[in-house]
Amino acid sequence: MLCMAHDSEDTMESVLQQLTRGNVLLLIIILGFSGSFQQGYQTTGLSSPSPFIQRFINSSWYERYGEPPPTQTITMIWSLIVSLYAVGGLCGAMSVKFITGTLGRKKAMIFSSCTNIIAATIMLTSKVAKSYEMIILARIVYGFTSGLTSSTHLMYLGEISPRRLRGVVTLTYSTFLSLGKLSGQLFGLSEILGREELWNILLSVPTVFSVVQIIVLPFLPEAPRYLFIEKGDDKACKKALQSLWGQGDYKEEMEEMLAEQEAIKRAPPKTPLQLMRDRTVRWQLIIILIIYFCNQLSGMSAISIFSFDIFLKAGIQKDQIRYVTLGLGLTEILTFISCGMVIERAGRRVLFWSGYGLMAACWVFATVTLTLKDSSDWVPFITSALIFLLIIFFSGGPSGLTVALTNEIFIQSDRIAAFVLTMMERWFFIAFVGLVFPFIISALDSYCFVLFACICLLGCVFTFIFLPETKGKTLLEISKEFRAITFCGKSFLEEKVMETKL
Repeated sequence: MLCMAHDSEDTMESVLQQLTRGNVLLLIIILGFSGSFQQGYQTTGLSSPSPFIQRFINSSWYERYGEPPPTQTITMIWSLIVSLYAVGGLCGAMSVKFITGTLGRKKAMIFSSCTNIIAATIMLTSKVAKSYEMIILARIVYGFTSGLTSSTHLMYLGEISPRRLRGVVTLTYSTFLSLGKLSGQLFGLSEILGREELWNILLSVPTVFSVVQIIVLPFLPEAPRYLFIEKGDDKACKKALQSLWGQGDYKEEMEEMLAEQEAIKRAPPKTPLQLMRDRTVRWQLIIILIIYFCNQLSGMSAISIFSFDIFLKAGIQKDQIRYVTLGLGLTEILTFISCGMVIERAGRRVLFWSGYGLMAACWVFATVTLTLKDSSDWVPFITSALIFLLIIFFSGGPSGLTVALTNEIFIQSDRIAAFVLTMMERWFFIAFVGLVFPFIISALDSYCFVLFACICLLGCVFTFIFLPETKGKTLLEISKEFRAITFCGKSFLEEKVMETKL
C-alpha cells in the first residue's frame, strides 16, 4: 500500500510539473469556465429562482391583459422556460460540425461566448421589459451555447493533450461541469443572489467568464491536432505544442499525428450519417451511444434536476435540503479531482464497469430505504448517504470517463461526427428525463429507482464484456482493438468482406 501511495504521489507530481511548464493550465481554466461550467450553472441555477420567475410571469400577464393568468398557463410557460433549454442544446449540438469545421476550435469557443453574452443581455433586460417571452428566448440561446461548447470544449481538450495525459486533461471538462452545478446552487442561496429582485442577475452570472474568454483566448494557441491534421500546418502545430507544454521537439506526438493523417487520407472526414453507415467504426459508435444512454438514464440527471423532490421524499426537512444539495455538488467536484489522480493508473474499463455495478447496488438499497422511511428516524439519513455514494461512483467512473473515451476511440476524421451524434443523444435524454420523470415518480413512487438500477446493471455488463482498455494507446491502436471485437463469432468487418465478395 505504501508503495502504491508513493507511486501515485510521484505520478501526480509529474502531472503537475507538465501542466505548469507552458500555457496549457491557463488554457484549460479558460476553456473550463467558458465551456462546461456554463452548462453546469444553467442546469442548477434555475431551481432557486423558479418561484420568483413564476410570480414574474403572473404579474407580467396581469399588467398586459388586466386579469390574472390561469394556473395552467403559468405552468405551461414555466415548462417552456425549462424544456426549451434542451431544445437549444440539441440545435447547438447539431451545428458543431459546421461551426468548428469553418472556424476551428478556438474561434468556435469565442463565437459561443458571444452568443452567451447575447443570451445574458436578453435575460437581464427581460425584467425591465416585463416580458416572459424574452426569458424563453434567452433560455433557448443559453441552450444553443451549451450544446455548441459541450462538444467544442471536449474536442479542444482532446486535441491539446498528449497520449499519456489525455485522461487527466479531458477529465477537467467534467470537473468544471460539476463546479458550475455547485456554483448555481451556491449563488442561488438567499444570502447571495437567491432573492426576488435579483433572479435575472443570478441567471446571468457566468457571462463574466465568457467576457474573460473573449479577451484572453485569442492570445492562446489553437489545438495542435487541428492545425496539423486538418490544416496541414506542421510549423504552427509544433509552435502550439511548445506554447502549451514548454520547449521540446515533440517528435513522438507529431509522428502519431502524421500516422493519423495518413489514415484520414484513406478515410476522409464523415458526416454523422456516413459515420452511422461505416462498419469500420460500428463498435465504437455502438459502445459510446450505449454508454451515453446508460449515463443519462442511470438516475443522475433525475438527481440533478429533482434533488429537492427526491430528498423531500426521503424524509429530509425542507430547510436542510438546500445545504444537502450543496454537499452533493462539492462531493461531485472532489470525486472528479480524485478520479484524475487514478485514471491513468487504473485505466478506463475497470472504472466503467465497477462504477455502473456499484450504482446499481446503491439504487436497489435506496429503493428499500425509501420504502421503509417511516419505520425509523435514521432511515432518511441512510437514503441520503446512498445518494452521496451514487454521486461518488458515477463521477469517479462513467461520468468522468465518458468524455475522455469519446476523444480516445475516434480518429480525427470521425470525431466531430461522433460528437454530434452523442451530444444529440445526450440533449434528447436531458429533455426526456425532465419531462417524464415527474410522471414516473408519481406513478411508481420509490420503485422508480429499480428502473435506474436495471439501466446501471446493463451498463456494467455491457462495458465489462465489450469495452477494450484504451489507457496509454494511440488512436490507431485503439481502432484495431475495436475491429477485433466479435459478437456471436462474427465481426462487422467480416460481414463487410462477405458482402463485398457477394
